[in-house]
Amino acid sequence: MKYLKYLFALSCLGLFLWACASNPVKKNTEKEEPVVIANDSLEYEIIIIDVGFNYYLNAVAQPPGYYSQKYLENQNRIMVANWNYRVGNPQQYNPNLYWNTIEYFPNIDYGYEVNYKLFNYFIFAQNKYKINLRGNRPNRIN
Repeated sequence: MKYLKYLFALSCLGLFLWACASNPVKKNTEKEEPVVIANDSLEYEIIIIDVGFNYYLNAVAQPPGYYSQKYLENQNRIMVANWNYRVGNPQQYNPNLYWNTIEYFPNIDYGYEVNYKLFNYFIFAQNKYKINLRGNRPNRIN
């Protein structure tokens, strides 16, 4: 009887250890393609190479058409101004994050796609880098 108790305890321990074993981590070998925001008629182009933005744009962001172009333009004006302010103040803000200015002029119609992708990049960056470009921290992801 004592033998059966030890065998049962050993079997339970083996089963427990087997169940707790971790699965091997699969490495993602695919390179993420940069997102290009372009308006050919205005000869305007932004290339976003931030890892994770493709996924965010396709899976997390609100779909195109959810926001009006006017809303996107207004939000982009605010966030571009804050971004460019931070580029100009490398002592106060991380120069590795804010290293390029964005030329965004309110009197130019960049089109819906440019405004949509630029807006979503700013929301993505706010969440990824824990920054605030709108003066408030949104409760939602976007």
